[in-house]
Amino acid sequence: VSREPLSRIRELTADNMSYAWSTIPMVTQYDQARITEVEKFRKEFNLKASNDKRLTMTAILVKICAAALKAFPGFNSSLDLASKELILKEYIHIGVAVDTPNGLLVPVLQDADEKGIETLAAELNAIAEKTRERKIAPSDMEGGTFTISNLGGIGGTSFTPIVYAPQVAILGVSTASMQPEWDGDQFAPQLIMPLSLTYDHRVIDGADGARFLRWICKAIEKPLLLAMKG
Repeated sequence: VSREPLSRIRELTADNMSYAWSTIPMVTQYDQARITEVEKFRKEFNLKASNDKRLTMTAILVKICAAALKAFPGFNSSLDLASKELILKEYIHIGVAVDTPNGLLVPVLQDADEKGIETLAAELNAIAEKTRERKIAPSDMEGGTFTISNLGGIGGTSFTPIVYAPQVAILGVSTASMQPEWDGDQFAPQLIMPLSLTYDHRVIDGADGARFLRWICKAIEKPLLLAMKG
């Protein structure tokens, strides 16, 4: 055997995950979104986009989740048990988990609800590169109210992400696959993306968890919903 000291990132991750696992009663729910049309648009957009503005599914999800958090404000909160109060936040800062050679880091995109997808894509690309190059500052990872963890580029059909305290929910994204879908007359190919939502069951009930995740799926499938709800 051999031993090696934990990196500072791994040490902090271990502390945060242990605290979350031991103090938050978590539930994970699953759903699937049809992304055939949005993925077609994303690829067409990237044919003309510069590298720094290339559109990723994560950037699209940041905007959709920001809209969902406005529609379901309980998911954009934290629990103060000592005061027996739910703290509802009037700002939406979304953390995005980034895989780096030194461990998982979660930079935060601030005021995601006030920005367009193109702006969010540019900010996300820049901060993700900054994170991988270990140039990110602690202030870049503070203030998140909701987190997205996208493992779709690596693989897997589903997973159960852990809520990042003091947040109350996190969205997990797995690898999309082409599947036959019945359209009422025949089976037609559809690109299906699995989603998993883990939430703090002290704050969020199962019915609201299902509604929130279904809202996200519908917004992916019919993006005009975002404009209708804005």
